[in-house]
Amino acid sequence: MSSYDIQDLLNRKNSIIKNSVGLDYDTFEFSGIGFDYEKMMHDAGYSFEEVRNIQNNNMVGATPLIELKNITEYARKFASPGYGARIFLKDEASNLSGSFKARRAAISVHKAKEMGYKGVIAATSGNYGAAVAALAAKYGLKCIIVQECFDSKNLAQPEILEKARACEAYGAEVIQLSVGPELFYTFLNLLDETGYFNASLYSPYGIMGIETLGYEIAKETEKRHGKFPDVVVCTNAGGGNLTGTARGVRRAGAKDTKIYGASVNLEGLHMASDQDFNRKSFTTGHTGFGLPFAINPDRSDVPRSAARPMRYMDKYYTVNQGSVFFITEALAVLEGLERGPAGNTSLAVAFKLAQTMKKDEIIVVQESEYTGAGKHHQPQLSFAKKNNIDISFGLPHKEKPGQNIILPISAEKIDVQNIDLDRIRKSYLKRYKNKKLTDEDYRYLSDELSVGTNRVKELLKEVKA
Repeated sequence: MSSYDIQDLLNRKNSIIKNSVGLDYDTFEFSGIGFDYEKMMHDAGYSFEEVRNIQNNNMVGATPLIELKNITEYARKFASPGYGARIFLKDEASNLSGSFKARRAAISVHKAKEMGYKGVIAATSGNYGAAVAALAAKYGLKCIIVQECFDSKNLAQPEILEKARACEAYGAEVIQLSVGPELFYTFLNLLDETGYFNASLYSPYGIMGIETLGYEIAKETEKRHGKFPDVVVCTNAGGGNLTGTARGVRRAGAKDTKIYGASVNLEGLHMASDQDFNRKSFTTGHTGFGLPFAINPDRSDVPRSAARPMRYMDKYYTVNQGSVFFITEALAVLEGLERGPAGNTSLAVAFKLAQTMKKDEIIVVQESEYTGAGKHHQPQLSFAKKNNIDISFGLPHKEKPGQNIILPISAEKIDVQNIDLDRIRKSYLKRYKNKKLTDEDYRYLSDELSVGTNRVKELLKEVKA
């Protein structure tokens, strides 16, 4: 694609996106920096009950909530007397396509069929591609999945290749690209050429689909145990998982339930770097997506992302790669559940946090995903070794992403880091430090950052200083 063609695409970006999503994003814009988030969600056109019905008709949702009794007892070994919260897992691996992403895809693909599109396109290297492909197969629509897959040496992550295999098994065409900006241009060009529906991760349809997950967690916990969860831990990447779950939890009436984000710490690795691309052992659920999308949600493939994690996040934790691999094996050995790495990121965090909570409290790991072939932790560790990453047992805090992976010498040594949310808020506000803001702008930022308008002004002063 020539530079002229790319510029032409970019000039027509808004009209291409409008035609491919069925929403006119201009109608949601305020006069200043903000937009009407709730109106955008409402105008997607489905009630909550309609979303649930669409999912139920497609073998999606109503997944089991499992008490991890053995993992809980394991955590209590390292807790003080009277401490060690009950750990539960929402087993999303039982969805069609094997992950919570089927909840997103069910609504997006249903919308595409309803509006008369002949096919759907999604840009994703993760489980969402398989989910879109599976739902497109059920609806009789064509499907194209665009993956960022290779580095310049033509080496690909085993987890990404596994997901490509899954997409192709459902009948999708998979277009694999090298790391870098060509993903966005190729995706935009395909939307333009095919006229297919943009099954974006960041559309309102996707977030509405995940609301049912949070709702189920809250209602089932209340029904079985007479109370809502004390904490729900959500693996955080682009922010949609946490956003949708939190909205569903609130819809269920669980206003006191805390929502915590969890990401694998990949500090120092740049996701668009050819050199760094294969020096990580996680393709999602890590800080390489979690932090940039928290700081700037609208860096996505639609004008206004419906994934707004800072509106809903009470705390944000990171954990090292080795600890997630450790807890993945513990889940299999102690509970007989072999599950993929994304949900186990939250499980590692929940395992540690449970030790600081009282025994009668409940902490829920909000999703699991299928595993197998390249998604299993053994291929990932083998791939790391081939890339000269040192694998060892030791203390997790000594792990340096891109250089080594340290599995804890004991579960007692699993550690998590609490990220200062004000640090993220200030990074978010940097783009406005030289802009004159109105009262409406401050109200919008208050919603975006989940703090009062006075606190927004204080943080902005710190940024300017």
